[in-house]
Amino acid sequence: MINNAIARRYAKALVQLGSEKNQIEQFSTELKHVDALFASDSGLQAVFGNPAFTAQQKKEIMKGLIARLGCKELISNFLMLLVDKNRVSLLSHIIDIYGKLADEHSGVLRAEVTSAFELDAQQVSSIQDALKKKTGKKVVININVDKALIGGVITQIGDIAYDSSVKTQLARINDILQKG
Repeated sequence: MINNAIARRYAKALVQLGSEKNQIEQFSTELKHVDALFASDSGLQAVFGNPAFTAQQKKEIMKGLIARLGCKELISNFLMLLVDKNRVSLLSHIIDIYGKLADEHSGVLRAEVTSAFELDAQQVSSIQDALKKKTGKKVVININVDKALIGGVITQIGDIAYDSSVKTQLARINDILQKG
């Protein structure tokens, strides 16, 4: 709970800074690269959580990572601040919250669309337009394929799901027939 509040505070400050510098999208891209690096190398999290490494050693390691990733000054300073404050363990959580806050700030909704088959560009555009009309916001869609749906799509935006799959419709018909 406390870590969540701390991560949120860092993410919120980063969004505010990105907004002031008109670099929210750039920050997001850089942070995704940092997160991918930490996710691909479990040893990195262990190093920054290990008290056997001194603060100076951790700073040198982070400087090497920053150089390797080519991070700009503000993200570099942010990462070094996390090392100074011993908060690198919260990095993934901060990046996740940053993404949500950045989307909220930019008026973007992220939708998960699951379909029984691959959707072509026109179908994706049609779904995107319908969601934009319904929500009044820009919608970014992530497409998944699940053959078990038989047909139709399931669209998930946050806690709201729009299920128009054949599988669900057949289940409803079956339920109605069984109840009489």
